Amino acid sequence: MRIEHLTGTIGERLPVEVKALDMVYEKDRKRYMQKWVWVLLGVILIFLFLPWTQNIRSTGFVTSVNQDDRPQELNSQIPGKIIKWYVKEGDFVQAGDTIVQLGEIKDDYLDPDLIPRTQEQIAQNENKARFYEGKAATSQDQMRYLLEQRDLKMASLDNKRIQIERKIQAKQLEVQAAKVDEQQAREQLGRAKTMLEKEAISKFDFERRNATFQKALAAVTDKQNELDNLRQDLLINKLDISNATQEYAEKIAKAQGDQFASSGAVAEAKEKVASLSIKKQNIEQRSGYYFLVAPQSGQIIKAMKSGINEIIKEGEKIVEIVPQDIDYAVELFVSPMDLPLVEIGQKVRFMFDGFPAIVFSGWPAASYGTYGGKVIAVESNRSVNGKFRILVAEDSTERHWPPGLRLGSGASGFALLKDVPVWYELWRNINGFPPEFYKLDKPAAKDDKKE
Repeated sequence: MRIEHLTGTIGERLPVEVKALDMVYEKDRKRYMQKWVWVLLGVILIFLFLPWTQNIRSTGFVTSVNQDDRPQELNSQIPGKIIKWYVKEGDFVQAGDTIVQLGEIKDDYLDPDLIPRTQEQIAQNENKARFYEGKAATSQDQMRYLLEQRDLKMASLDNKRIQIERKIQAKQLEVQAAKVDEQQAREQLGRAKTMLEKEAISKFDFERRNATFQKALAAVTDKQNELDNLRQDLLINKLDISNATQEYAEKIAKAQGDQFASSGAVAEAKEKVASLSIKKQNIEQRSGYYFLVAPQSGQIIKAMKSGINEIIKEGEKIVEIVPQDIDYAVELFVSPMDLPLVEIGQKVRFMFDGFPAIVFSGWPAASYGTYGGKVIAVESNRSVNGKFRILVAEDSTERHWPPGLRLGSGASGFALLKDVPVWYELWRNINGFPPEFYKLDKPAAKDDKKE
């Protein structure tokens, strides 16, 4: 078979009648695909050099800036039973409104006249204290009188001792003088006896001298007996002093013991008065816990007890109050890797659950439906979810947060960081690098010192 080599285009070689070729192969139409490709590449190139705001995205919940603006539990301070409800779930109350009335269940407080009876016990113990104070004062006076009597008694006995000692001294001199007289009479009697033997004197003179000697001897014996009696009186006086000392010591000790016993009874009575006064104050304070009132204005939710006469334990939750006029904030949780990028005063954008929004995280100015905030607190300890908690308050320089916010509502936020080109952000995310670390510019502190 011979194959001829064709020259020219297919249209020139085919018959004129074949018109389908014009429908399939449009040889004369202009080509625009290449231009569109170049335009698209140019747009992508321009896009890569557009500014992109780096951010840290996280989720959290609506809370409050102040702790007292958060939901508050209303707990019972005492155990009791429910007598009457004054509100129901969903009601709005003002601070001081009565929530529920409780009744007493403890035996120690069931007496309706408990406070007057306690006051009577206080008065009785106060009278008892005054009685023993008077008794202690009497014992003190008695002790003082006994001391005075002891001093007088001892002074009298001392004076008597001195008198006896002086009489003894005088009597000793008399005894010595009587002994001298007795010695002289003895010598005269001896000489008279010699002279009588020589018949120089008469027997009458001898008898007279003998009588003088016997008289002198009797005088010595009498003076000595008187001296011995005085010495005996001195011993008796010393014994009286000892007895008086012992007697008054016992009396004073007894009076002092009575005083101490009375003082102890006074202290015991006063302690009882103090204890009863505390008990009375506790009873009066406890009576104020029978009516539970709202500590602040808000809405009643989560009633844990519902029926009448239901028993409530001490410290048990009864209802929960959600405050009104809350200064809202948002708590967000950031990962440890992003924590160094967050600091107090940093700008944050929010999307709140239930409020429509169009978000371009890299171009916050082009977003719609987002709200601004500022970081006011960064916790230093990790939360149970492994992340760190930050607290963000409303930014006063931007529009207010929506009035329909509720505590516990969800919120998605992204902290605004440094502006970088889009290509850099793509490159960073591909490599898994963290955002750029930077600090907010702070005005330099003014130096007030004069150089």
